[in-house]
Amino acid sequence: MTLQDLRYVAALADHGHFGRAAAACGISQSTLSTQVKKLEGRLGLTLFERTTQSVRVTAVGADIAGRARRVLAEVEAINSIGRGMSQPLSGAFSLGVIPTLGPYLLPRLVPALRAGYPELRLTVREDLTDPLLDRLRAHRLDAVLAALPLHDNGVETLALFDEPFRFAEPRRDGPAPAGAVTEAELRGQRLLLLGEGHCLRDQALAVCGHTGAEADSDFRATSLETILRMVATGLGSTLLPAMACAGEGGGEEAGAVATRPMEPGVGRRIGLAWRRGCSRLRDIGLLAEVLRGSLPASVQPL
Repeated sequence: MTLQDLRYVAALADHGHFGRAAAACGISQSTLSTQVKKLEGRLGLTLFERTTQSVRVTAVGADIAGRARRVLAEVEAINSIGRGMSQPLSGAFSLGVIPTLGPYLLPRLVPALRAGYPELRLTVREDLTDPLLDRLRAHRLDAVLAALPLHDNGVETLALFDEPFRFAEPRRDGPAPAGAVTEAELRGQRLLLLGEGHCLRDQALAVCGHTGAEADSDFRATSLETILRMVATGLGSTLLPAMACAGEGGGEEAGAVATRPMEPGVGRRIGLAWRRGCSRLRDIGLLAEVLRGSLPASVQPL
């Protein structure tokens, strides 16, 4: 069994499709199929169930794919030690980002990384917090950008910045109220929130519990952009991270949405997470430095 065999198994388990897995490995589909079949023959095991329409990893195949990822991660760690002695933050690095952060921070982060570390091959995965942590534990990600705290004993975290929330509502005729939104103003508001699994939903619900605002039980959005469009139509109001407001990449729908600050301390803390015992701590520290240097004025670095 070779490292290449392990890469093929891990790729096929990840993609669930011979064509996409072959493309990820830089080989032909027929070569991948042949090599996986040979490995199954040597092991005397069926790693993948194949039909004309799908490829499904078996239970033993999932176990071996997980072990393969760990082996490959250790090999990459060994290589990174050599690179790090002369060229830090280089080679492959996979970063997970939550959806309420990626669109606003990545356009700042990626150009800064390219300028400062041209040998870095960064790949990004955008997903909800729990799936990202699953991938981190399975050695399919090197680090995750998410809201803190994370209740996982297997990861370590570093707080990067605090991001305040803003209250967004349909723009009304006449001058907008001045100052921060008070608890009295939030009481009875119909809040439009993201669907289950988004940490921002949980954070907004916590604010609701303190103020008496009510989440709309019939509305579940998958993106902040959708929520902004619905607020613009007058369907309700919402809480937004500061970076998602106008001027930070989100934009307001043709001026139909007005935003106001919340009272101090209402917001979220964002940080980096990595596996406990990770061998790339130097690279993660450098990534954190670049992140802190790429922040907009609407957040507070830590």
